[in-house]
Amino acid sequence: MNIVLVEPEIPGNTGTIARTCAATNTKLHLVRPLGFSLEDKYLKRAGLDYWHLLDVYYYDSFEEMLNMYPKESFHFLTTKAKKSYAEAQYAVDDFLVFGKETKGLPEPLLAAHEDQCFRIPMVDLKEARSLNLSNAASIVLYEALKQHNFTGLR
Repeated sequence: MNIVLVEPEIPGNTGTIARTCAATNTKLHLVRPLGFSLEDKYLKRAGLDYWHLLDVYYYDSFEEMLNMYPKESFHFLTTKAKKSYAEAQYAVDDFLVFGKETKGLPEPLLAAHEDQCFRIPMVDLKEARSLNLSNAASIVLYEALKQHNFTGLR
């Protein structure tokens, strides 16, 4: 599997997602600009000593990344989608795409891929706008892994 973070802002979230990726043999793709330095102590602390287990890739734009993987399937996670992430069918090499913590994914990107947009169900309150990015990534990743009987995991 592949997790894509488009312009992540909080180093602790990215570090936690990196740790989850390392523990599940999932590739991590980071789309710039990043809201932190890769030397950030919170990023490193959240990722613990798992960084050497991780395949991480960097891109200057989401378009650059799409051009590198033109035949792959992308699932866009957003609070604005109508379908639940549990309705998606995930292939083992699919890309799970998450936006920045404060704004999510850009509206034009979501509009261009409306059929590939999914949400995590939650209460409909203005005060509870979304889940923490690292929690959301874990929820969706483990559903995708479950659909493949957690192949390669013990």
